[in-house]
Formats: sequence, structure tokens, C-alpha cells
Amino acid sequence: MRIDPKKLIGEATEYDKKRIVERKQVKSWLKSVSAFANSFGGTLIWGITNDNEVVGLEDAESDAEFISETIKAKIDSIPKVNLRFHMEDDKKLILLDVYAGKETPYYYVGEGNMTAYIRLGNESVPADNITLKRLVL
Repeated sequence: MRIDPKKLIGEATEYDKKRIVERKQVKSWLKSVSAFANSFGGTLIWGITNDNEVVGLEDAESDAEFISETIKAKIDSIPKVNLRFHMEDDKKLILLDVYAGKETPYYYVGEGNMTAYIRLGNESVPADNITLKRLVL
């Protein structure tokens, strides 16, 4: 999935923008990883605001390693992803393509529980009981 970050308006079902890689509150972006894997796939973009301001990342290489390690530690099962860098206005962005999974549900594991998320419009929301049953089947 190839995306031109500057052509994206706001947030939508297939992409989610993040200004920075949140390290203390990883749930803020891991919900989207779970939701994309449990739904139709999508892309997380770090280094750009919801208003399309390209801010870039100070240490994109370290952030990319943190993203990979955190997905391995906090998402069960590990979804298929493609992590890549993108230069825009001399600023480095990280794009994480998350593919629709075949081994659903993909759970966010944290805060003492496991939650499967789905994408609903421009939000990642917990799967309801019926959706969770469908993901399991």
C-alpha cells in the first residue's frame, strides 16, 4: 500500500496519523495496529499532524525499532506489517502498513487485559461480542 502523506486529508478508515511515536502511552497507536489487522488493513503515519503539517521525527531509526519491538510484545498474534521511512520536506516520517490478517482476532495486550479492536470510520474501537465471535470463526 503506497501512500503520499501530504495528499491525505484528516484521518480515515485506511490510515491514522500520529505526530510522534508515543512511548509511554503505546495503546494510543497499538489500537490502530490491532484494528487494521482485524479489519481491512491500513497505514499508520508518524511525523505528521491531523492537519497535514509535516513535523518529522527526531530519531526515526530509534522510533522504528521501538515500534517493531512494541508490536511483538503487545499484539497477539503478530500481524503482517511493512515498516518504512518516507522523506517529506526534508523531514523523516515512518509509515507502518498493517495488512488485513488471516489469523484474527489480533489483540492489544496491556493494562491487564486483551482487547481486539476494529476500524469504524476514522476510529479504532473495541470489537463488540458479535464482531469478536466473527473474528474468531
